[in-house]
Amino acid sequence: MANLVAIVGRPNVGKSTLFNRLTKSRRAIVSDTAGTTRDRQYGKCEWNGREFSVVDTGGWVVKSDDIFEDAIRRQVIIATEEADVVLFVVDVTTGLTDWDEDVALILRRTKLPVLLVANKVDNNEQRYDAAEFYKLGLGEPLCISSATGSGTGDLLDIVLTKLKDEDNESLEDGIPRFAVVGRPNAGKSSIINAFIGEDRNIVTEIAGTTRDSIYTRYDKFGFDFYLVDTAGIRKKNKVTEDLEFYSVMRSIRAIENSDVCILMIDATRGIEAQDMNIFQLIQKNNKSLVVVVNKWDLVENKDQKVISTFENAIRNRMAPFTDFPIIFASALTKQRIFKVLETAKQVYINRKVKIGTTKLNEVMLPLIEAYPPPSIKGKYIKIKYCSQLPNTQIPSFVFYANLPQYVKEPYKRFLENKIRENWTLTGSPINVFIRQK
Repeated sequence: MANLVAIVGRPNVGKSTLFNRLTKSRRAIVSDTAGTTRDRQYGKCEWNGREFSVVDTGGWVVKSDDIFEDAIRRQVIIATEEADVVLFVVDVTTGLTDWDEDVALILRRTKLPVLLVANKVDNNEQRYDAAEFYKLGLGEPLCISSATGSGTGDLLDIVLTKLKDEDNESLEDGIPRFAVVGRPNAGKSSIINAFIGEDRNIVTEIAGTTRDSIYTRYDKFGFDFYLVDTAGIRKKNKVTEDLEFYSVMRSIRAIENSDVCILMIDATRGIEAQDMNIFQLIQKNNKSLVVVVNKWDLVENKDQKVISTFENAIRNRMAPFTDFPIIFASALTKQRIFKVLETAKQVYINRKVKIGTTKLNEVMLPLIEAYPPPSIKGKYIKIKYCSQLPNTQIPSFVFYANLPQYVKEPYKRFLENKIRENWTLTGSPINVFIRQK
């Protein structure tokens, strides 16, 4: 199971800076305005050979006058339900606040490992100021400065000791894993029930801890795969949850543990911002994609024009990745749900496509010759040879050029499109690398 570390704390204590530091990115926007973080709050951190996911909870706080109090409390609770380790960030420069005490109250009740992180400790004097956080009853404050990176290595060493060992031993290798993801109420539970509804006896459930996704083995009608179920794993907490945050936290795990993601979109509502958030998680994790427009039985006018308008809208929102199947289905009436499984299986096969080097060069080199990369500063770029890399998670192709640094993104997309035109890779992401020949 992929491990998940959640960063919580009141606004403006430096959660996003810490997130950027851990994920080695500048994705979260950092500014002095409280509540700046709105999206892009998920990334991967690698330390000493272990990889885990990091979620910055700041992004889901709704800005209002009674500002953040309720929203923060809700998120801390969801984070403690979904994560494996919680980093509770406090700010040494402002000292202990009522909000910190509120958050600590929730965290003391959880059975999860909680690390108290005293941020903005830029000199030795400030280390003494951190002592007041002992009051929170969460053990010793770990002093760091996420802006300069001081202390973050020690923090990560401690995080690794708290993470569970990743175990997937109960799952058989080589069997595809399909995750059904989507925002709340898009019909995830209904479609899973429709898949496995009858003959429950052929289905075996392998559950990790309650917090993990549940794997259901589906072995009939010529199919054999695991369904990674995120829908009805556990009763939701009594908190009136921030549904968007909840569904994204929930989806992270399912997406990371799957090969193919079946993204459910509600036909009555169209494609919304939250669907895009989940789509971006799928892309970031290089997973294959099948889009299912559910509740198609509720749409009055179903002529070809409506279907193509809907398809175009989805592909336009998700561009530049547009080579994925879209299925109009209804989990309730079981319309086309068998096709969903067939398509997911085909997309999984596409993910494993191997193209011979000779064939690849035969097709691609004439195309490259007809449309070479644009010359830059009077330098002509020549691509002489290409091949598919062996043993990669997704189809990855390398093109050898004399000046790889001058080959820009649009040309890589051109190469990707030509590969897609000549081989069936629908639903699967592709990597294109340009290297020195």
